[in-house]
Amino acid sequence: MATKQPSLPAQRAFVVQLHAEAQIEQDEFRGRVEHVVSYQAAHFESLEELIAFMVRVLTAGTHDTATTGTEDKKA
Repeated sequence: MATKQPSLPAQRAFVVQLHAEAQIEQDEFRGRVEHVVSYQAAHFESLEELIAFMVRVLTAGTHDTATTGTEDKKA
């Protein structure tokens, strides 16, 4: 019998923390995002930067990615 894969796997989980002064109703996204499994983290200043980080992390297994200056890893 095949093992059923979870519909919300931990490998695709992120924590997003919005800055106290971010005004998302005005499309002002800024804060910090962290990948739950790898602990890779980055600060973002726009929705595009947030999504770009998520794409980099989720596709890292398929090809090499460069680390930008805004990313950090927990030691």
